[in-house]
Amino acid sequence: MSLDYEQSKQFASVLTEALPYIQKFTGKTFVVKFGGNAMVDDQLKTSFARDIVLMKLVGINLIVVHGGGPQIGKLLEELKIESHFVEGMRVTDSATMDVVEMVLGGTVNKEIVSLLNQNGGQAIGVTGKDGNLIRARKMTMTKKGPEVDAPEIIDLGHVGEVSAINVDMLKMLAEGNYIPVVAPIGVGSDGQSYNINADLVAGKIAEVTEAEKLMLLTNVAGLQDKNGEVLTGLTTSKVDELIADGTIHGGMLPKIQCALSAVKSGVKSAHIIDGRVPHACLLEIFSDTGVGTLITNH
Repeated sequence: MSLDYEQSKQFASVLTEALPYIQKFTGKTFVVKFGGNAMVDDQLKTSFARDIVLMKLVGINLIVVHGGGPQIGKLLEELKIESHFVEGMRVTDSATMDVVEMVLGGTVNKEIVSLLNQNGGQAIGVTGKDGNLIRARKMTMTKKGPEVDAPEIIDLGHVGEVSAINVDMLKMLAEGNYIPVVAPIGVGSDGQSYNINADLVAGKIAEVTEAEKLMLLTNVAGLQDKNGEVLTGLTTSKVDELIADGTIHGGMLPKIQCALSAVKSGVKSAHIIDGRVPHACLLEIFSDTGVGTLITNH
């Protein structure tokens, strides 16, 4: 018995383990937020593209939403436009918004579309402005502090939140042969463009399309407890407890709240996945062990 035989056995075992999951998810909708390391490392970008194309080929309806913070920051620096952040949100004036649209709707979106197409997919890039896909309203932030008597309302400029999604357009693409790749730029009732957090857009799209899964790729192994152990198989009530006792805090909090909102609004499950692991999407969906944090209502 050669090593080849052992490898073949292992390969067959992987395929048979995946089969029940493929059968379960055919015809279902998955919304995948693509960001972090997976977006800048060439090997991880290729493995992500292959995962998405494979999932599409086995009958899953996929919608990809992407960010692009580091790429936006780099171009702003080159153009000598200063960036200001308030509690993690980029204050977006008109000049910054032009750069955001150029990077998200142009460079980054087209690169992902091209990558998926090179790997055998049929991807179509859209921004929230196309077909009024993402209607937005201006987001304001209220800052409280001991030094101010009344809460201070901060104007973040062209930063928005989702007010409505054109679900028919998304379903037409995703349920056909296409993979829509969405840049998180919304349009206001006045025609203004708004920069929206990509996690929030992915969460809202998952809600309105009644998705089976919301998958958020991150730069960490998943949601961790106070000892650094990855937590998984969490219910929404358990996540609420972890927020209340301070286990979930800082940069992970908005991501978890977005996942929580989606699951409470009818999405079957949300996954916080380590985008630094090659083929992270396939491992999480088609294997018994998974590679991240799973949140469900049950």
